[in-house]
Amino acid sequence: MTSPDDPVRARRGQVAKYTRLAKRIGYLLYAVAIVTFVIGFAVSFNAAVSAIVIGSLIAGSVLLAPAIVLGYAVKAAERDDRERGL
Repeated sequence: MTSPDDPVRARRGQVAKYTRLAKRIGYLLYAVAIVTFVIGFAVSFNAAVSAIVIGSLIAGSVLLAPAIVLGYAVKAAERDDRERGL
């Protein structure tokens, strides 16, 4: 049995918290890119709109890629601990 204040589980909890936050921000940036693109397409697509769309997509991708991978890693580690009875 592991103690309730297990440092590995505490660290895993911190990683899970930060991955949830990174996913939310990343998906929010994707939404900003989509909304900006639609507004720019309807009104006037200029350099500023293009910069916002590209910047939002790049920043969202930079946040989402590691957050998704780490999120799956945390879930797999928790599932492995449950299966082993820890």
